Amino acid sequence: MKHPQTSKHFFARKLQQQQSEILAKLKVKGTGSDSLAGWFLGPKAENTALLHQLIQRAMDNHCNDRKNLYPDDPVYVTEEMKQTPEYKETVQVLSDKLDVLLQELKGSVPFWSYRWQSHMNWDTTLPSMAGYFGTMLYNPNNVAAEASPVTTVLEMIVGDELCKMLGYNILDNTSTPKAWGHITCDGSIANNEAMWAARNLKYYPISLAAAIENDPILQKASGMKIKLANGTITTIADANSWDLLNLSVDEVLSLPDRLQSEFDISPDVLTAVMNNYSIQNIGFDGIKQYIDSGIQSPSMMAASTCHYSWPKSAAVLGIGANNLIKVYVDENARLHIGRLREELQKALDKRSPVLMVVAVIGSTEESAVDPLKDILEVREEFRQKGLNFVVHADGAWGGYFTSILRKPERQVSKNVLLYTPALTMNAYVTEQYEHIQECDSITIDPHKAGYIPYPAGGLCYKNGAMRNLVAFTAPVVYHGGVDPTVGIYGLEGSKPGAAAAATYLSHQVIPLDQSGYGQILGKCLFNSKRLYSAFITMAEPDDPFIIVPFQRLPAEKNGEDPQKVKEQYDFIKNEIVPKTNEEIMANPQAVALLPELGSDQIIITYTFNFKENGVLNKDVDKLNELNLNIFQALSLSPGEHDHPSTTPMYVTQSQFDIDSYGKPFVDDYKVRLGLSADNDEPVNILISTTMNPWLTDTADGNFIPELVKALRQTVLEQIEKLVGTMEMA
Repeated sequence: MKHPQTSKHFFARKLQQQQSEILAKLKVKGTGSDSLAGWFLGPKAENTALLHQLIQRAMDNHCNDRKNLYPDDPVYVTEEMKQTPEYKETVQVLSDKLDVLLQELKGSVPFWSYRWQSHMNWDTTLPSMAGYFGTMLYNPNNVAAEASPVTTVLEMIVGDELCKMLGYNILDNTSTPKAWGHITCDGSIANNEAMWAARNLKYYPISLAAAIENDPILQKASGMKIKLANGTITTIADANSWDLLNLSVDEVLSLPDRLQSEFDISPDVLTAVMNNYSIQNIGFDGIKQYIDSGIQSPSMMAASTCHYSWPKSAAVLGIGANNLIKVYVDENARLHIGRLREELQKALDKRSPVLMVVAVIGSTEESAVDPLKDILEVREEFRQKGLNFVVHADGAWGGYFTSILRKPERQVSKNVLLYTPALTMNAYVTEQYEHIQECDSITIDPHKAGYIPYPAGGLCYKNGAMRNLVAFTAPVVYHGGVDPTVGIYGLEGSKPGAAAAATYLSHQVIPLDQSGYGQILGKCLFNSKRLYSAFITMAEPDDPFIIVPFQRLPAEKNGEDPQKVKEQYDFIKNEIVPKTNEEIMANPQAVALLPELGSDQIIITYTFNFKENGVLNKDVDKLNELNLNIFQALSLSPGEHDHPSTTPMYVTQSQFDIDSYGKPFVDDYKVRLGLSADNDEPVNILISTTMNPWLTDTADGNFIPELVKALRQTVLEQIEKLVGTMEMA
């Protein structure tokens, strides 16, 4: 199979000719919707007729294409063939096997249900379903432009849309570098690519300086001036290795264009020479010969709550999983900025280059948003000391929440925010999102909070030239236009154009602002706060259990006395839990409190402990057994022939362990649970993610009491079983 670059120039010209026509047809925005009713199939498939129409149109379109394209070509499947026993047998086998598959699929988890409060997924949007199905029939591969002439353009549109929502510049001919984004198969691959680009960027100046010194073609550029991390100006020949390893992103990415404009060295010539010097080609062992002695191996840093893809990527890229320094989090599960400073100072003192610092914009277990504003300020502090690094926002989960802050660009109905109230994020979280456009790269997954079918991850670069660092080409300035293929800028060998089309169509129908995705996620925020309120107040004094949320009440976070905490708890129990949405929104105190409840986004984390004869359990192993049993009763497992009809609701689970969170963090949670803290055992946690915007506004009203009823009954059943087992022992 030929490499996607083989036909680069041919397909670039071809796509350039098509661009104007395709964009003119495709960039017409829909009119939006006054509610969410037309955006999803519905928990009871209320939009069945609409889905039938959409899929039928997509299928008819594809089949008519086959019939009408090249009309003089012969058929293969004749009417006579369809009458033969062999054909009829084949059709019957197909029908029978499909029935078997469809029957098995009835055992799938019902993501679309009100009762699904587990992982970070829910129903997919109707436009994304239709877009995926309609495009899937053509089976385009977006790694090769010749196999995806339409969906390559769609992916570029989606990339621009995501960059714009995140606050990046997508306009040509401005003083700010043009951003670039693309679809990946998932967030893990996007994270890997971001680390890959950061690694190559860190060592590019080392490679270039070595090439200028040793290759006659480039030697005339030895006097090229560069700006160091602290603002000092020197030449690339006079800079030492530490200086070169700490240039800013834009400074590094400007070098190839400057070589052309100042020294008449073309990007093609530069790429050919750099093939012998870049870490991309010669690896860490090869590049060591060009680095001054005393400089240590590189590292990168992220909160200890970071996704498992980060240590995996460090291992794959030869950085080493142990060189991913996990910075412990604070009591709110956000990266501890003081500890980050300490780790950066250690790196500076021992002269270990820092590739990147990752800000988690929505951890997957606590929905915590790292202090991005502070991280960016700390980078400025260390730049003055000569230490520089990429700041990457892992917004795989939280990226789409940016839409909550984006004002609609077109006029929308005054009724657009009716029904379930749309809630904004609290002041702390909003402040972090207001700085997200200052990150050098951002992971964002349409198949999470974008409600798009799998697989659809995403990665956006603030400076589009950064994409070339993983493409074996010089990182020249990105000026827009149609790419010959987006495939050369990623890790995948193949990826479905249907994912780009699904994301594109969903964005066209549901705007990436407060009238669209911002409305959906704002309603989910509201519902998550209500679910948190109902869960934490479900235990009565005489109940044989307590529930302790990881996300403390605002009064607790603020260090107020126990009486104030109790007053806040009572207010939640009396003025939020039993009230209608309208009653809550008419209460100024409730409106002010609601954004501060629960997590930074829409995941709540909690643990149950039980009482035996009125005495609270102090054994962490027994507590962990109880919560594991609750999880198993409220989830489906492969191969066990469970059925959704026997599962009253769905949660997921994880644990707080000392390696990931630190002993003070884990011990504090144990104390809150009434446990002994004189051991190093982890604590099991239950997790509920609320991605259903309709949860408190069904045709019968608020559905949360049904969830509380199901959870409460399960907890009581599992306590009875556990205590009974203990008594028998």
